Amino acid sequence: MSGRVRKGAPALVVAALSVVVVASIASAKPAAEPASEAGAAQQRTLNIYGYGPGDDVAQTRTAHNQRVVGPNVEIENPRGGFNTQAFLAMLASGSVPDVMWVSRGLIGSLAARGALQPLTSCIRKERVNLKQYRGAALREVTYKNRVYALPAFTNQITIVVNDDVARQSGVNPNRFNTTSWRKLRQWNKKMLRVEGGRVTRIGFDPKIPEFFPLWVKWFGAELISRDGLKAKLNSRQAIAALSYTYSLIQDHGGWDRFKAFRDTHNWFGRNNPIVADQIGATPFESFIYNVLANNSPNEELTARFFTNRRGGPITLFAGNGWAIPRGAKDPDLACKWMKADTSVEAWVAAARNRLNLRRRQGEAFTGLYTANKRADVKVFEDIYQPLGKRQFDDAVKLLVRAADFGFALPPSPGSDEFRQAYIDAVNRVLTGRQSPRQALNQAQREAQAAINRNRR
Repeated sequence: MSGRVRKGAPALVVAALSVVVVASIASAKPAAEPASEAGAAQQRTLNIYGYGPGDDVAQTRTAHNQRVVGPNVEIENPRGGFNTQAFLAMLASGSVPDVMWVSRGLIGSLAARGALQPLTSCIRKERVNLKQYRGAALREVTYKNRVYALPAFTNQITIVVNDDVARQSGVNPNRFNTTSWRKLRQWNKKMLRVEGGRVTRIGFDPKIPEFFPLWVKWFGAELISRDGLKAKLNSRQAIAALSYTYSLIQDHGGWDRFKAFRDTHNWFGRNNPIVADQIGATPFESFIYNVLANNSPNEELTARFFTNRRGGPITLFAGNGWAIPRGAKDPDLACKWMKADTSVEAWVAAARNRLNLRRRQGEAFTGLYTANKRADVKVFEDIYQPLGKRQFDDAVKLLVRAADFGFALPPSPGSDEFRQAYIDAVNRVLTGRQSPRQALNQAQREAQAAINRNRR
């Protein structure tokens, strides 16, 4: 029986029952069974959670993985993303998937709860080369010195500068940076526009609360200790970072006016904020350049590093990874899948297929950015081809380099609650309910309590 991917898979319980039935049949067969029946007895099922059929990149990697795990493996890959509460319910019921696609930001919390299997045995048996992964992404899934997931994408952050707005405002887009907060605020005031009490152009959007860790890193500081056990949300650096980024928004007349205008932006349309001159500059994840290259290929923009106070590039990593839950019925098969999916070969196949697909569709391809540094080298040396558009070709070069300066928040036993604590704190400041110090003092208490509560 040849292997196949079942995209609309039934519940995990059904899959588990299928395994039991197959095993029962196998045990009842005589020793001299026909070859065809022996092949059927070896049929295995890999239950995946949180991945789904996905886009062309996911589908190409899935086809590659199917070839690696073999033709006698049936892939159960239902639609839908990872949901923490749904997964914990599966765990409590004893019916869990074999492997799951999960945000790396959740790894610490899940590992601390004993919900995940450490990959020590997997890495040894399958000879997974950890040196191929980017250090920051690998540290993001390493809890108490044990690796609990294999990382996939990176999605690094750089600054998108609207050349027209910058030049009209007397700002040189090629010199735009975040090194000097004094200059950055001056540029923000020059580029923003308020008419009749309404914001009609954002100067610089600092993207808080989502990029708050990046602003704290500007000092070289962290929001949490390296071992993930001590929150540092109310450090002087964190308070200064929140105070400063809040001031950039206040320059527009306050959060309500700023947000009301920003909510009208459609970054995924042809009349996006760059085309409409609705923004001067903002940090953004790597995918935005592909979106803009498709929707507004002739619009002038400049990609710049997000820099720390010494002028050095920094970027914040985020993304998913593959993990094996405690109680998985076939962890060996899951390990083989994970290794295949994050391999150089899988990423190269996905990049080549996407390039060819985009060509047929008449669309742009600005590369794939992964946690496998060796794969990135192959993709950008052997597959990627410049678009012939200065702004996007330069952006790709910058993104490739930016990955070398990535960091991520360390995993913590209270990772999800820790993140929510600082998000809530920033929102309380934005809406005028608390000062930065008050908000972060409260967040510190909440985050540390969550870490202590979940610590094992």
